Amino acid sequence: MIILSHDKLNPAARDRPLGSVPRIVGASTSRRSPPPVAAVPEGWHGWETYAPFYDWENARTVQRRDVGFWQRLATRVGGPVLELGCGTGRVSLPVAKATNLLVGIDRSAEMLARAGRRLRRSRYGSRVRLVRGDIRALPFLAARPFQLAIAPYGILQSLLRDRDLAATLRSVSAALAIGGTFGIDLVPDLAAWAEYENRVSLTGRRSPKGSHLTLIESVRQDPARRLTIFDQRYIERRGAARSERRFSLTFRTMSVRQMTHRLERAGFRVETILGDYRGGPWDARAEVWIVLATKRR
Repeated sequence: MIILSHDKLNPAARDRPLGSVPRIVGASTSRRSPPPVAAVPEGWHGWETYAPFYDWENARTVQRRDVGFWQRLATRVGGPVLELGCGTGRVSLPVAKATNLLVGIDRSAEMLARAGRRLRRSRYGSRVRLVRGDIRALPFLAARPFQLAIAPYGILQSLLRDRDLAATLRSVSAALAIGGTFGIDLVPDLAAWAEYENRVSLTGRRSPKGSHLTLIESVRQDPARRLTIFDQRYIERRGAARSERRFSLTFRTMSVRQMTHRLERAGFRVETILGDYRGGPWDARAEVWIVLATKRR
């Protein structure tokens, strides 16, 4: 397992958006007026602070229900595999079992440090390379082309502007071999979340004898810009000691039609649209939206 810094490979690519969308549980019907939506930050803001809590939260929400899908896709398509927004390696390590090489790229140094520790404990960690960098300017153009690129669990929805999404799709196309596959997972229900303030969403221990965590969150909607903002407060208690971390995560709603049009403009041909991780058909009410595309000649 090796961690490379994209900042050193491409200094112009610093401070750019990257992340992975969590499944934040619950919705409220509270009629209290939320605070106004302020100026929108870059999509990568908040993820460095979120890193210590990411695995704990996802173990209670998304769990591993998407992992088998990406493993099966890697087995079918082959490698090497590029993972956008690899985070703490939640998907990276299982997919590495199905291919000889996976390269994961993420903006957050803290997320990658946690991924590195996870990989060092695994017999498959040697199959993974971790890169800190920008998905809008991938540093792999001179390297061996990838056969498969994956964008698990809404990572592309952390790109809050059309120009950022367009740059990412062009960059992925340049890194893929002709005929290579690009798999994109979209979170469909962001715009449907009710707005609320200071709701206790999750609570529990990190481990049987670990510290106790409480997630208090607020949700704001910005329909004009199709953005959903989650304001997070994590309170951690260990005995009499108490600490609190605050951050916000911002995601953009993308329809399947919007994504397919942008893929086609970037040189992809959309092959399949799925509605669940078992390969079921898609419709607008599906629990997930998965788009599989290939790079055209």
